[in-house]
Amino acid sequence: MIIAGLTGGIASGKSTVSNFLADAGARIVDADQIAREVVRKGTAAYDEIVAAFGTGILLPDGEIDRGQLGDIIFNAPEEKNRLDAIVHPRVFERSAERIAAIGEQTPDAVVILDIPLLIEAGMERDLAEVIVVYVPERVQMERLMKRDGIGKKAAMARIRSQMPIEEKRRRATIVIDNSGSLAACQDQARAVYTRLKQQSG
Repeated sequence: MIIAGLTGGIASGKSTVSNFLADAGARIVDADQIAREVVRKGTAAYDEIVAAFGTGILLPDGEIDRGQLGDIIFNAPEEKNRLDAIVHPRVFERSAERIAAIGEQTPDAVVILDIPLLIEAGMERDLAEVIVVYVPERVQMERLMKRDGIGKKAAMARIRSQMPIEEKRRRATIVIDNSGSLAACQDQARAVYTRLKQQSG
């Protein structure tokens, strides 16, 4: 089994690449999906988050309003750190459980750990490869404005809240350039899967 990390900047197309890798045969462990699971109503993390941020962050059905919680932490690093301290350990634990289960079922699997803040969290050190989905910042800006229907200033604020894409590219062991066509991106993803499959054998 080989475990590679997948990351990128906002609006870089990481989810698209993740889907291409899955289509090629990779097993995806999606940290965002796991993060949603571990904060559902009835979990210990849910109780801690409501205690920390109040019932005002809840939707009518009692689940956490991720958008509203995101607005709270976006411009408040101390609040973000508070939330991360609750959520991250549980995401890491469940991710490890999923990877272990895959390893038992498929010893030669290519496992892709899909984590938006992989490098920021310092998790790249334990992985065989670090795949960064790259687009230049101006392309990020254009795609983000179009995708979210926001202005240039708001788009720039979101991009600037992350590690610069050029820094992520420098720290990658594999770069998938997604500034061209979808077909070109898919070809790169398939080539990456083939390379990882060879290493896993």
